[in-house]
Amino acid sequence: MILGYDSFRPETFLDAFKFIWDNPGLMWDKTFEHLVISGEAIGIAMLIGVPIGILLGHVHRGSFIAINLANILRALPSLAVIAIGLGFLGIGTANVVFALVVLAFPVILTNAYVAVDGVDPDAVEAARGMGMRPHQILLRVEIPLALPLIFAGIRTAAVFVVATATLGGIVGGGGLGDIISEGIGASPSIGPRIVLAGAAMAAGLALICDWLMSLVARAVVPRT
Repeated sequence: MILGYDSFRPETFLDAFKFIWDNPGLMWDKTFEHLVISGEAIGIAMLIGVPIGILLGHVHRGSFIAINLANILRALPSLAVIAIGLGFLGIGTANVVFALVVLAFPVILTNAYVAVDGVDPDAVEAARGMGMRPHQILLRVEIPLALPLIFAGIRTAAVFVVATATLGGIVGGGGLGDIISEGIGASPSIGPRIVLAGAAMAAGLALICDWLMSLVARAVVPRT
C-alpha cells in the first residue's frame, strides 16, 4: 500500500516518537545494523580511495582519471546501483554495501587527490632541499598538510552513507531502511508513524555522525 500525503498529519510525528519509545529493542537492533552497514561501506571506500588519491596527488598525475571517474560514479543514483547489483549480488547486505561504496568512493578519492596535489610546492622543495627522500616527503610533509581536506572528504562521505543506507530496506539489506519499508507496506493507520520513526532515527544518526567525525578530525589533524 502506498502512503499518500494525507496520511501524514501533525499528530503523526508524536506517534512516531511514541513508536520509538515503545520499541527500544527493535530501534536499537536496526540502528546497530545501520551503523555496521555504513561502517563497512566507509571502511572499504577509504581503503580504496585514500591510497589511490594520495598516490595520484603525490606524482601529480592521473587527475583526468581521478576527477572523471569520480564524476561518473557520482552521477549514478544509489537506487540504480542497488538495482544493478541485484544481478550479481542478489538481495541482502552485500548489495547495499556495494552501492554505498560506490557513493562514498568518489568523494574520498577526489578529496585525497586534491589535498595532496595542492600541497604548497615551496614546502615540498624545502623538504627536498633538506635531503628528504620521496617517501619521506610524502609521509612527513604532504600527508600531514593534506589531512584536513582528506578528512573533510571522509566526513562528507560518512554522512552521505549513513543517510543513504536507508535504501537498503528495499532489498532486505537491514538497518533502519527495514523499518521504513515496513511502514510503507503497513496500513494507513499505523504506516506513517513507522515510516517517520525510521526516517527520524536515520536523520538523527546522520547528524550525530557528522558531529563525531568533526571531533575525530580535530583530534587527528595536526595543528598548524
